[in-house]
Parts: sequence; structure tokens; C-alpha cells
Amino acid sequence: MDGNILEPDHARERLAAWKGRIDKLAADTAAMSDRLREVRVTAGDPTGLAEVTIDSTGALVDLRLTDRIQRVAPTVVARTIMATLGEARNTLADRSQEIIADTVGTESPAARAIADSVGRQLRGSPAPEPAVGRNDDEGDEGFDTRSYLERR
Repeated sequence: MDGNILEPDHARERLAAWKGRIDKLAADTAAMSDRLREVRVTAGDPTGLAEVTIDSTGALVDLRLTDRIQRVAPTVVARTIMATLGEARNTLADRSQEIIADTVGTESPAARAIADSVGRQLRGSPAPEPAVGRNDDEGDEGFDTRSYLERR
């Protein structure tokens, strides 16, 4: 057994070092939390139908649609919005994992678990691809169901 463990000065040094590590971890965790809370991501689909903005939890906070939606079927618009939302959430997951790595690192099992959990929560299941050339709904007659890229 190491005789230094029972020496009061050595014990104080060990406690001070441990407290320093705990204080740094607490400060890093608070910084991570603050930075994660501030993140917002905006993504637009390549056809210019929709633009979505999500907050740090992946919740939709803004949706902008262009007049192009009048030229495609509602199902295409809906699927485009959902695909763009999925894209935004993937970007948010990437940014969140970067913030976690920058603030608390990736060395500890706890930091890796946080990063993995955030990635799983935000990515979830893959977003549906935008409907291209499909007409699944009754009443979509008269709408061009082809994507913008197909009509060029």
C-alpha cells in the first residue's frame, strides 16, 4: 500500500486535483449545454419548394414555401418538406456532435454516450425521399407530379 495516501498533505493534493477536474467538467458541461441550446439549422430542398428551420431539439420552428408548390401535387410538397426536415435534423446532429467534442471531448465514455444519444435522437429513422412523378392521392389530377428537375 502506498504510504503517501494517508499523509494529510498528499490527501489534500489529491482532493484538490479531483475537485479541479470536477470543476472543469462542470464548466465544460455548462458550456456544452449553452451552445447546444442556441443551435438552429435551416435547410432548403434543391428544387426550391420549401425551407425549414429547426431548433436545438429538432423541432420545426419555421417553414417557408415558395410559389412553386402551386405547380406540384400536395403529396410532393409534403414529402419534400419531410425530406428537408430530415436533412436539417442530420445537419443538427452533426453540429451537436461537433459541439460536444469541442466542449467535453470524446475521450470519456460519458462524452461518447452523450454524442451517440444526441445522434440517435436527432437522426431517428431516415426521412422519406421526396415523391417524384408519383400521384398517390385522389384529387391530384391537374398537378404536375414530376419534380422540378424532371421538368427541366
